[in-house]
Amino acid sequence: MADNGSNDSNGSNDMVYLVAGVAFLVAGAGLIMAHPGIRKQVREGLGRVLPPDLLEPGNIAGGLATIVPDFERYMKIRSM
Repeated sequence: MADNGSNDSNGSNDMVYLVAGVAFLVAGAGLIMAHPGIRKQVREGLGRVLPPDLLEPGNIAGGLATIVPDFERYMKIRSM
């Protein structure tokens, strides 16, 4: 039989590793995106994929208005 105390310890260690991994991922992405040349390339790449309204700094609501109907259609198809 396994000791319950050791399972709780392993579970908390796993959670700490998960949270630390996410923190490193976010910090690494922030450091990479801090470089102006890379930021420009990422924006150009996203411009080919995302609707142009979404990429404008003050127009998040307009961009979301174009994405929400597509998402609702996807969810309707998925539920069939």
